[in-house]
Amino acid sequence: MAIRWLSSYKTSKGANAALSGESMMAKFAESLILASQSPRRQLLLREAGYDVMVIPPSPHAETPPRVDETPREAVLRIAKEKAADVASRVEEGVILAGDTLAELNGQPLGKPADRDHAREILRTLRGQDHLVWSAICLWRRPMDKILVDVDRTTVKMAPLSDEEIEEYLDSGLWEGKAGAFGIQDRTGWVEIDEGSLSNVVGLPMELLKHMLSQMTSSL
Repeated sequence: MAIRWLSSYKTSKGANAALSGESMMAKFAESLILASQSPRRQLLLREAGYDVMVIPPSPHAETPPRVDETPREAVLRIAKEKAADVASRVEEGVILAGDTLAELNGQPLGKPADRDHAREILRTLRGQDHLVWSAICLWRRPMDKILVDVDRTTVKMAPLSDEEIEEYLDSGLWEGKAGAFGIQDRTGWVEIDEGSLSNVVGLPMELLKHMLSQMTSSL
């Protein structure tokens, strides 16, 4: 089993332009097995022109960030755990797994457990610069070739009022989202200072294109 940790990829400032499906698929024509039930990741992939089959990881496959891990380390580990779980049930194909965490002052902010937790996270983030980390793991079966890498985006949330937060909580859109918020949910609530827009949505498409190119070129 060969694991490669990619380090050559860098996200340019403001790299949030849409990537065409034609340019991406020209280098990678295989179907992807998405180890996620996230509708946002599925939409990003299909809008980019990828053929996607969804096989979600088992509930026990994803373990929360550990106290001895940085957010970067946590998303890399969790993405690989998800991919490994699906790989154990797939005989052939390219598995794509991802994980996303928000970080404020070195502390990871994952998915909220309930409405009260979501309120606490949003009140903590409002008016603050924070980071969004997303890791990707590609796992090719049956040869078990593995690529893993991570992307980071710097964002700032607007100084939201309590009323705005409660209105958003009423919508239910916070459920299942790292940092209790989706950038696509409310225009103007989050400004990207540096990095990828799709990373904040939950899957850094620029990084994925780079990794798929690496996987294809080394076959």
